[in-house]
Amino acid sequence: MLPLLLCLVASQEPLRVEVRFTASARAEPLTGRAYVAFARKDSPSPIDATDGNGVPLFGVDVADLAPGAPAVVDASTFGHPIESLADLPAGEYFAQGFFNVYTRYERGDGKTIWAHADRWEGQDWKRSPGNLSSKPVKVSIDPRKGGVVALECTEAIPPIEFPKDTEQVKHLRLESPRLSKFWGRPIEIAATVLLPKGFNAHPDAKYPVVYDQDHFSLRPPGGFGRGRIDAFWMGDDAPRVLLVTFQHPTPFYDDSYAVNSENNGPYGDAIVEELIPAVEKRFRAIGEPWARALTGGSTGGWEALALQIFHPDFFNGCWALCPDSLDFRAHQIVDIYKDDNAYFIEKEFMRIDRPTRRQVDGNVVEMMKDENRYELAVGDKSRSGGQWDGWEAVFSPCGADGYPQRIWDKRSGRIDHAVAASWKERYDLRAVLEKRWKEIGPSLVGKLHVYVGEDDSYYLENGVRYFETFLKKTDPPYAGSVEYGANAPHGYGPDLPTVIRAMAERMEKTKPAEASSKAWRY
Repeated sequence: MLPLLLCLVASQEPLRVEVRFTASARAEPLTGRAYVAFARKDSPSPIDATDGNGVPLFGVDVADLAPGAPAVVDASTFGHPIESLADLPAGEYFAQGFFNVYTRYERGDGKTIWAHADRWEGQDWKRSPGNLSSKPVKVSIDPRKGGVVALECTEAIPPIEFPKDTEQVKHLRLESPRLSKFWGRPIEIAATVLLPKGFNAHPDAKYPVVYDQDHFSLRPPGGFGRGRIDAFWMGDDAPRVLLVTFQHPTPFYDDSYAVNSENNGPYGDAIVEELIPAVEKRFRAIGEPWARALTGGSTGGWEALALQIFHPDFFNGCWALCPDSLDFRAHQIVDIYKDDNAYFIEKEFMRIDRPTRRQVDGNVVEMMKDENRYELAVGDKSRSGGQWDGWEAVFSPCGADGYPQRIWDKRSGRIDHAVAASWKERYDLRAVLEKRWKEIGPSLVGKLHVYVGEDDSYYLENGVRYFETFLKKTDPPYAGSVEYGANAPHGYGPDLPTVIRAMAERMEKTKPAEASSKAWRY
């Protein structure tokens, strides 16, 4: 039985929560963010039940907090979906405390910030090694009567074991000199490599590489080992290529988006000039532009296109599935250049909420304001590790305080059009192509292939349509493809074996006359 903690302090004392951690959980002081979550049941745990549509979560920053000292959550602490502790309905709850540990970064750009250092969990604060949690405690709460709820974090999340190599799956992990210089401390990036069948039996063979972009994952590429591509990969007629995923979490998100940015640093350079050469040298890649191809979905779809566009001569084609917004006139369904507010459409006598996620039948799953305000409860200054804060870290200029400039006010949704203009200049991929097509277009002919569902769960088909409208007018013609899946949600596109076969076909057609494909066609 879980203990029942009654709030019986005198009514003149407003309701507050005190979250502490024990010296046995963490001996040294902590800078970061403290949370309390309230749920009607204890499974899943209250912390795990928080999200944009989840149970109430309240978060507050702490600095140099000693073991046993309280982090205080009270009526002034911002929360979601209930904004203030004073508005929590009276009743019985399971309460859980949590601490997200931040690290001090004295960056090479002269800025000093505090942010969560990824520990190979993929910037997931609920799973990050070293973060602290309490057990759920049953409490009786009535904000009108006040009282104190005391929560003690006694458990530290254990370290994550980095995967070991197998015969087919290999791992490469290296410290990036560029990123370490930027962040003022050692920063590692990594790759997971799926070797083709017969790799060890053909020691003289060199291989093309398929770089498959996605969110952070230490799992084998392509779902190998879970039955997704095993039969194809180990079959007799599969193109023999290296299939590679990257791991490049930042202090703001689980993924850097594979580009250089003011807030994340030179991840694009680190990937292209440090990580890819290390992969190709160690695993016997051909190492020529004609033998490199890109694919990915969602975040990975945007990354695949960005890598191809920003490095037009380095890769030989991109097959992007359901990519994040390719034109910020449709940042999902927000036009960041013309709209005044990301959360609401204002009418004379009412305002209409903007959705952020839907089902193919049209039912709305989540609203823009809720997903964003949840992120604000998790972390201020773009430090939630969430999707919208992740985009700010990539696309926004760095503010005077060292943190990303807000594209919109996180509470109200009011858009900052000066920040929007800077997004357009560097990261609106349609705008970048339109500005630079005469320069880079000839190197992109035949290389751009995009797939998206007509009912994408995040409305990403809108940005693809803007992107395609431009591509249809290009000179020279882009000679690629854009495909829409009828009534298809997020994730639409060909399966990986189909994509790999298309890549191999293009490599055959475009390889230099002196190059042979016999070595990787066994």
